[in-house]
Amino acid sequence: MNKFITKFLILFFILTNNIIAEENIMILKLKDGDIKIELFEDVAPDHVKRIKQLAKDGKYDGVVFHRVIDGFMAQTGDVQFGNSSNDQFDLKRAGMGGSDLPDLKEEFSDLPHERGTLSMARSQDPNSANSQFFICFKEASFLDRQYTVFGKVIEGMDLVDKIKRGDQNNNGSVSNPDKIISFK
Repeated sequence: MNKFITKFLILFFILTNNIIAEENIMILKLKDGDIKIELFEDVAPDHVKRIKQLAKDGKYDGVVFHRVIDGFMAQTGDVQFGNSSNDQFDLKRAGMGGSDLPDLKEEFSDLPHERGTLSMARSQDPNSANSQFFICFKEASFLDRQYTVFGKVIEGMDLVDKIKRGDQNNNGSVSNPDKIISFK
């Protein structure tokens, strides 16, 4: 009987762990393919909850990468002005909007901004993150403990590298930008 209970508990733990792990994996679909992302719910629970909610509601589908700086990062997530499939789309204003949900309180951590890190964009106010985020092309330690890291690319970083770059002289602003096809 004890062996049965022990085996049952081990199996239960393995299955539960896998279900939790799968809940924190998302697929960001771009024109060149799928990027697999792990979300860090234990590190930034409110930010992960927000990303999941906006993705579930389809708010990221059609959103452009409005600011892309070679050797630094690709920024997206303006569901208000950056969504190419809605009436408010305005490429000149992309990066100035967010969702209709309230801004989030910072959840800074010791996780580094390294290649593949997903982190929330914000204004100068640390508690102003809303829907916008960026993916680091390479290490950006000067952002550590100042921006909320909420995830990391675990497959498909080569596809992130293909995102159209912006104008270096115009803070990475992108004309005819790539966009998120879906985020699920």
